[in-house]
Amino acid sequence: MKRALISDIHGNLEALQAVLADIKEQNVDEIYCLGDIIGYGPNPCECLDLVMKNCQVTILGNHDQAALFDPEGFNPVALQAIYWTRDQLDRGPGSSDVVNGRWDFLGELPTFKSDGEFMYVHGSPRDPTNEYVFPEYVYDQRKLEILFGKVERYCFMGHTHLPGVFTSHAEFLTPEDCNYEFPLGDEKILVNVGSVGQPRDDNPLSCYTIVNTIDRMIRFRRIPYDFNITADKIYNEIDLPNQLGDRIKQGR
Repeated sequence: MKRALISDIHGNLEALQAVLADIKEQNVDEIYCLGDIIGYGPNPCECLDLVMKNCQVTILGNHDQAALFDPEGFNPVALQAIYWTRDQLDRGPGSSDVVNGRWDFLGELPTFKSDGEFMYVHGSPRDPTNEYVFPEYVYDQRKLEILFGKVERYCFMGHTHLPGVFTSHAEFLTPEDCNYEFPLGDEKILVNVGSVGQPRDDNPLSCYTIVNTIDRMIRFRRIPYDFNITADKIYNEIDLPNQLGDRIKQGR
């Protein structure tokens, strides 16, 4: 079984299209989306439509949740973007059935999925939607012990937009540290699959992960796309802050 894991698309249509094209070339069996389809980016409806069409499992992200309910803990930029996103979802495109179908899809998303030794969340195994697990948490042994205590073997997540592997030995390995692949062994691990639409590791290339249960390997993939097109869309929307366009060009 080859399973592609995508996360944190954030309304970036160009990035999502590039990633889906690469996934097709990798001959994966299914695609899981770990949340935050929308928020920040200029094409929330189109990204939702592609996820609904292509992903066998989708998890609720905190920005997806914020579109449905009152946002909590959002900074002013994120708050402005989510209000704009709500308006876009209400206005279409498509018939009223299509518009309502997008809202229904968001409203029915689960907060996690467990599949034997595999767990899938947006945030963390303790708080599937909202808790961040940053690389510096390797210096907080108690926190890591609590998180690993919630995991049977492997947990995959997004939310921080920082791809890499947390080991039970209090290490965080970036994709570069492990040559873009890591084995599925007996050790418990937490894996951040990276961000499709808004990378924050100083690399503007889209990031997603493939899990192969045949050769027992995780592989990180970085995919180029024309981020200038996406950034220009943001700059042309008066209600989206320009810094959202700047950051996807900078990868931070």
